[in-house]
Amino acid sequence: MAETLRLGIAGLGTVGAATAKMILRQGNTLFSRSGRPIEIAGLSARDRSRDRGFDVSGFTWFDDASELAASPDIDVFVELIGGEDGPAKAAVEVALSARKQVVTANKALLAAHGDALAALADASGVSIGFEAAVAGGIPAIKTLRESLSGNTVHRVFGILNGTCNYILTRMEREDRPFAEILKDAQDLGYAEADPTFDIDGHDTVHKLAILASLAFGTTIHAGETHCEGIRDISLSDIKAAKQLGYRIKLLGVAMRTEGGIEQRVHPTMVPADSPIAQVDGVLNAVACDTDALGQLMLVGSGAGGDATASAVVADICDIARGDRIPVLGRPLADVEPYRRARMRAHEGGYYLRLSVYDRPGGFAQIASRMAEAGISLESIVQKRDLIEGATAAEGEPQPVVLITHTTTEAAIRAAIQSIAADGAASGVPQCIRIETL
Repeated sequence: MAETLRLGIAGLGTVGAATAKMILRQGNTLFSRSGRPIEIAGLSARDRSRDRGFDVSGFTWFDDASELAASPDIDVFVELIGGEDGPAKAAVEVALSARKQVVTANKALLAAHGDALAALADASGVSIGFEAAVAGGIPAIKTLRESLSGNTVHRVFGILNGTCNYILTRMEREDRPFAEILKDAQDLGYAEADPTFDIDGHDTVHKLAILASLAFGTTIHAGETHCEGIRDISLSDIKAAKQLGYRIKLLGVAMRTEGGIEQRVHPTMVPADSPIAQVDGVLNAVACDTDALGQLMLVGSGAGGDATASAVVADICDIARGDRIPVLGRPLADVEPYRRARMRAHEGGYYLRLSVYDRPGGFAQIASRMAEAGISLESIVQKRDLIEGATAAEGEPQPVVLITHTTTEAAIRAAIQSIAADGAASGVPQCIRIETL
């Protein structure tokens, strides 16, 4: 019989506990699928006494994750601590230096240090499995690293944060404002007490940077991503989108252009009948546009203990079979330096919502500024019922929605700046990109 694969699991929160229980529960099945017995040889977490749904007393315990990573009694270090630095980074570096295989669900760690860790793994002759780092149980990493090897990927995009998708879905279905739905999401455990990382788009940025690296064969650069979150999306925007035949989703989009790789995270209006518009609630979606296969979309649970543990265990089984895939999908010598394409070059349609003073020549002045920027308008909609809660009083600014034909980010910004300087509109305009995916 093949030699037992011995695991050291560091971090026993929701995902870590679910992973350990899945391995204990599915032991015989994992053996039959991987051809090698798999067992837990060591555990590490901050609090040994906490109830995790299984008995930890029978396992060797390490208070220090780095000590577990260095232990000669493990073959694979499973890092489920989280965080881009601190104990997680230190322990992974120890494991790789000790020539141990690593499996992690830590998107922040990979987004910040993925290139350096990939180099360390390559030098040590080991691999890093990180299927669980992006989109939970959806096999997005395996698809990009392995299944699409014969394809050239032109664009990768998706709904990569279940919290944001849940909030936008319920705002539309229940006609309730952002703040109320966010509070519900926190009460139900779908959003953190401090939801900033999710709702301001940073979580999606980390995941998109990893996907872009695999899709386009470049180093990882999360810091080069244009980022906007959903906290400024109002019921006015949700209603306007519905009336115009769109739905609003927080998308991460990465594509190769002549100027480099463009990475952007922002609320997006997508056609209501498009496949990605049908992805609701806490579900995630990852899509790729390729030359040979066309568009491929994967949809499923993007978070949660069992979904994420499923991806962790899949990586462990790959190691048990002897599979070793380059960390970034190709040998490091073939990975290109990241070259950023400026967001200002992005082309597409735009939705603009302005609060316009109802005075003679106001609309004409706005239309003139758009024309000066080279922007062609598809439609202009003035509807007082777009104001949340009530119609605007006489003399107050009225909501006006502009839908543009394809234009550039630079042109839109120039037009908004000119309109603001004229004083024809009140407050900060809402600008949402329109994608035909």
